[in-house]
Amino acid sequence: MFCVTALLVSCVHQGEKKTTAEQTQEEVKMETPAPNTLSQAETDDGWVLLFDGISTKSWRGYGKENFPEKGWEVENGTIHVIGTGKGEAGGGGDIITEKMYGNFELSLEWKVSEGGNSGIFYLAQEKPDQPIWKSAPEMQILDNAKHPDAKLGVNGNRAAGALYDLLPGNFDAVNPAGEWNEVKVMVYKGTVVHWVNGKNVLEYHLWTEDWKDMVLNSKFKDYEDFLNTAEKGYIGLQDHGDDVWFRNIKIKKL
Repeated sequence: MFCVTALLVSCVHQGEKKTTAEQTQEEVKMETPAPNTLSQAETDDGWVLLFDGISTKSWRGYGKENFPEKGWEVENGTIHVIGTGKGEAGGGGDIITEKMYGNFELSLEWKVSEGGNSGIFYLAQEKPDQPIWKSAPEMQILDNAKHPDAKLGVNGNRAAGALYDLLPGNFDAVNPAGEWNEVKVMVYKGTVVHWVNGKNVLEYHLWTEDWKDMVLNSKFKDYEDFLNTAEKGYIGLQDHGDDVWFRNIKIKKL
């Protein structure tokens, strides 16, 4: 009788433990917001969505009044750059936020096609007949395994996560083509930090002598708006002619 009772008690306790574990998993799921949404904690902390998974209302074409009619689409909860297979000859052009931002933290996820290339611009200025890259630092998006840019430049400064053509990222931090990468860019009083999948991959400081020396020894040396980067500008997503998907785009003013 004792053995039967003990066995029953043991079974009950095991069942309770399993139930507790299941409850914990459910709690974690409840705390993790669905794609393109904010948790209550994020909202309380000042985060704002730049893409709700349905509308492009926070974005427009660079140098345009509206969102591009071709080359970009909303697909399955993502903003999708539709590849042309012609490299930099994209079909829709770059897109920028409706608002300008100064001190901020930007967070988003991207997924690139095999051999794909794109980028995230920040502090961008919009000037007639001037492409966005002549004024805006760029966090590189790349298939490091297949795209030749990963091996060009200096020490990986054209690989995913890098400050394009200026500072290298971290190859080990980047997930391969076809997988999502979560990235963050923080800009605060000239200090800029890039994160890739939770890893701090680089830091630099705008408007300093180090910044000027670095730019003057790069492909951007002849562009005044890049050398003297603005204190406030647009966030931009690049159309480099390859399929790239973006989601969970959110920003917090600092």
